[in-house]
Amino acid sequence: MQISRRAISIQESPIRKLAPLAASARARGIKIFNLNIGQPDVPTPPEFLRAVCGFKDKVLEYGPSDGLPELREGMAAYFARYEIALDPGEILITNGGSEAILFAFNVVADQGDEIIIPEPFYTNYNGYAEMASLKVVPVRTRAEDGFHLPPDDVLDAAVTPRTRAILVCSPNNPTGTVLTWEELERLAAFVRRHDLFLIADEVYKEFTYDGRRHRSVLELPGIEERVIVVDSISKRFSACGARVGAVISRNREVMASVLKFGQARLCPPTLEQLGAIAAYRLDESYFDAVRAEYQRRRDVMYETLTRDPGIVLKRPRGAFYMIVKMAGVEDSDDFARWLLEEHQLGGETVLVAPAGGFYATPGAGNDEVRMAYVLEVPKLERAMEVFRAGLERYRALCHAATHAV
Repeated sequence: MQISRRAISIQESPIRKLAPLAASARARGIKIFNLNIGQPDVPTPPEFLRAVCGFKDKVLEYGPSDGLPELREGMAAYFARYEIALDPGEILITNGGSEAILFAFNVVADQGDEIIIPEPFYTNYNGYAEMASLKVVPVRTRAEDGFHLPPDDVLDAAVTPRTRAILVCSPNNPTGTVLTWEELERLAAFVRRHDLFLIADEVYKEFTYDGRRHRSVLELPGIEERVIVVDSISKRFSACGARVGAVISRNREVMASVLKFGQARLCPPTLEQLGAIAAYRLDESYFDAVRAEYQRRRDVMYETLTRDPGIVLKRPRGAFYMIVKMAGVEDSDDFARWLLEEHQLGGETVLVAPAGGFYATPGAGNDEVRMAYVLEVPKLERAMEVFRAGLERYRALCHAATHAV
């Protein structure tokens, strides 16, 4: 018997693949600072947890395939705060943002069709494309440019007769880049020019720093029928385990088709939706405090790392990630493994995500790692000290090995 080609070729997670090495390090008594995964340590709002615990029905029944009406209404009211008008019928609740991406891919493209994605990108886009039998066509962005969009001619060159959509994430995982309004307007012109859908992953929309306001593709005029937004409460309300996301579109045909996919998987989780309903009633002060905390953490990580002249890093403007490009590192997989197996400072080391897994281009990202600033400031300061010491030692070892040959 043989398993499927899809099962063989689906990508291993660069975020989680080092977990066995981390477990071995802990077994040796090493304390690990986890910078590899975007798991917030900000407490989940108590309103969310109380709503879940307050469920009184005697039977936990199936819910509607498109989600509880109260949640879709609550989301529409939430977006109205940002002057984005949505009808609850333009929102479908999913099992996390992951299912939202998978639904979007399956709605806009058939087997063998292509989705353009600026790279580096959230690694699981590769997996969702594989599940949908689609091809990811990467367009390269550069650390030196802050990972902003490449010129229009680069985007245009990526289009083929099989191209169906372009997917962007802003604020971005893994780079922290926030697309400017000018870049969003360029994307609008691009999808009109080539008759494409624009899929936007906006799950980090609340996390923009330095006084910037997030601009959604839902605000772009003239392409309402082309826009599909992927949404989630995972990071918004520090509720990653709840698995509540959404597909949002003003295109009625898209939403009718997404509903059929939703019916096939029956319904999203009811209890977690009750929590989300309560969380969406929180006022802006909740986000003000969370945003200020993440900005402090960003500044600590950025200021420490950029003291190293061999690191290329523009100040991220959103989310809670950085892609760190490092001179003297040619294999970030080896570097990340070495940090766990060989390096410690005062009995402590760091776990980072090799960046190669955030690219579709073979060999790209080999001198980069992704780090998430999801630790409290004192822990983050120590983690940066341990990381910097490890990077200097690793570079010295590589230099010595090169000159010994």
